[in-house]
Amino acid sequence: MSISDLYSSGKHKQEIGHFASVVKIAKADGKISEGEEKLLLRAAKKLNISLEEFKIITANPEKFPVNPPVSYDERIERLFRLTKMIFADEEAELVEVKLMRKIAVGLHFSTENAEKVCDEAIHLVLNDNDLESFTEAIKAVNKI
Repeated sequence: MSISDLYSSGKHKQEIGHFASVVKIAKADGKISEGEEKLLLRAAKKLNISLEEFKIITANPEKFPVNPPVSYDERIERLFRLTKMIFADEEAELVEVKLMRKIAVGLHFSTENAEKVCDEAIHLVLNDNDLESFTEAIKAVNKI
């Protein structure tokens, strides 16, 4: 085993943190629906999360910090994925929305703007906007 196998890269730690946030949203209502499970599997694949990591993270996502990326566009992309997870089971629970707002602050959206940004994110995903349109609209609402 090489030394690189022992330690996750900074990028992989960010991916694990993001995946854990997505899992937290999926589990916020106490269960993971079939739609949420499918989205989690797709997200894990996209984020290079191994099956072993998948099992560990889904069992206890609270053990993993958010670790936001430095790039503003990447943070918006993470917000996009979180918002998609809220609607994976075709219903938005208040507990999921509240958790999303907390995670948005962890993604370095200001506490003053987090609610407004998340409300806009929900509106955009409900209207089936793609990531590019989502990014433009969030930047307009957030105005940093």
